Amino acid sequence: MATSRTKKRPTRKAKPRPTRRKPETLRTRTVTPSFTVNDLQRSIGWYEGVLGFTIADRWEMGGTLMGVELKAGATRLMIGQDDFAKGRDRQKGVGMRLYLETAQDLDRLAANITARGGMLAQPPTVQSWGDKTFDVTDPDGFRLTFVQR
Repeated sequence: MATSRTKKRPTRKAKPRPTRRKPETLRTRTVTPSFTVNDLQRSIGWYEGVLGFTIADRWEMGGTLMGVELKAGATRLMIGQDDFAKGRDRQKGVGMRLYLETAQDLDRLAANITARGGMLAQPPTVQSWGDKTFDVTDPDGFRLTFVQR
């Protein structure tokens, strides 16, 4: 006859909660960046076909696709068609970079991206602070840095 045994776990004292600042500071749970792109279909193709994002939602106006919400794991990114109200030659992506942390093997991820036609702006490199990173630039000039800690 078998008996079940349960191990007693050591008891830990709960850490006291920090005192909240008054007035309360901002606390958010997620951030979803949104990029305005020159050619929505080209950008969808790049984010899906090259990076591996999938479409989570689509926005249409009068039967015309105006934007999508992309997802990759827990990350969300929105891209929308530029209406060119500020001109067709408006530069995008300047001074902007997204850091996407992943547990995936960065060398394999970078190899898969280049195999699907993507170009790396920076190959996988171990940074001075210890993280491994590589960079890509989307069709509109937005820079994405993939990070493996």
